[in-house]
Amino acid sequence: MSLYCGTACRRKIFWCYRLLSTYVTKTRYLCELKEDDDACKKAQQTGAFYLFHNLAPLLQKSEHQYLAPQHSLLELERLLSKFGQDSQILEDSVLIGCSEEQEAWFALDLGLNSSSSINASLQKAEIETALQGSFIKLTKALFELNVKDASLLSTAQALLRWHDAHQFCSRSGQPTKKNVSGSKRVCPSNNIIYYPQLQVNLRELEAAAWFSRDEVATVLRRNNPSNQQQSGAVPFWLPPKLAIAHQLIKEWVEKPTCSPLPA
Repeated sequence: MSLYCGTACRRKIFWCYRLLSTYVTKTRYLCELKEDDDACKKAQQTGAFYLFHNLAPLLQKSEHQYLAPQHSLLELERLLSKFGQDSQILEDSVLIGCSEEQEAWFALDLGLNSSSSINASLQKAEIETALQGSFIKLTKALFELNVKDASLLSTAQALLRWHDAHQFCSRSGQPTKKNVSGSKRVCPSNNIIYYPQLQVNLRELEAAAWFSRDEVATVLRRNNPSNQQQSGAVPFWLPPKLAIAHQLIKEWVEKPTCSPLPA
């Protein structure tokens, strides 16, 4: 018995060490890509891209859920060439993560006009036909995505939205320039650096604040709130589990001593 427990303990320690080692390796690699433009450009050559159009991700419907297809740089260049676009729009992509094998993941919105791009946004229907998918609002598809895709697409949408809203310097009014990874924007006229920030959607908190603690707790306990929200059975839109607003609402319900939600 003691021999079995010792073996199991060693396996657990080895597994934890391997998990920690993988996490550290990925973190160091991502930090390198965020700070080194040349390394990030090199990673794009072998990386995978998730596509958006006006902040709606490109998804493909399987039997039971949505899938988020990945596209290589070569596939994107062929797509852009097909629609008479050059590859300059690829400069608007943002780094969103990497695999354990250090394959970098990027997100690119083909429907937003960037101040750094001379290209007009691509037509939604044409891209959907070419790529055999559909651009669907993330709030509608989030509960039908696996955890990995839901997390990646949420991060990607937040970064793309932030960059779209910070194309100009708040002090000088001049266009800001994104680095290759999208980890910051710089104003060339005064060297002010802007970094993406996570923000809580206060409208989601406000919606929950209109209901009693018991009503909100009931919604949190339901197994499939997505379909119930769409059918009207749930009185307000509950943020997805990965959202900061969801965690704040959950904390408010579970800890009676918490201050009221902002209304």
